[in-house]
Amino acid sequence: MTEQHSQFERGTDGPKVIVVGVDGSDSSFRAAAYAAGLARRQRALLALVYIQPVMSAGAALGVPIAETTDEIAEGLVREIRTATEQVKGIFDVRWEFHTLRGDPYNGMVSAADRLKADAVVVGASEQAGHRFVGSVAIRLVKAGRWPVTVVP
Repeated sequence: MTEQHSQFERGTDGPKVIVVGVDGSDSSFRAAAYAAGLARRQRALLALVYIQPVMSAGAALGVPIAETTDEIAEGLVREIRTATEQVKGIFDVRWEFHTLRGDPYNGMVSAADRLKADAVVVGASEQAGHRFVGSVAIRLVKAGRWPVTVVP
């Protein structure tokens, strides 16, 4: 008789945790709405993640970067709570809000790993230069660690 070890396995019974990146842009809010629909249908936890950028150059010039990004995070939570209250009883979904500091790609990877994400949803980049350098969405897809949905 062999002893069975219970291991975490992704994707066996549908997603249990859907991670979505939010940054206040229109595409990130569309991604959050799309991910919320997925989470509701799958009865999964929706983990909304905001990565607070670290801008050492701005900090060196005396710009209060941390305060500004904290305010953005607080504003995002307020908007999410307001939207949740407006659809309560009609469209219920379990959600959590997480914020980390760092660059968006590494922050999303860290959050998805830590939360044991079954799926990652992000908005398409709205910055023209990303067509040449590569957006966070493209880098997440190329990482190939989770199913990634990019919402336009």
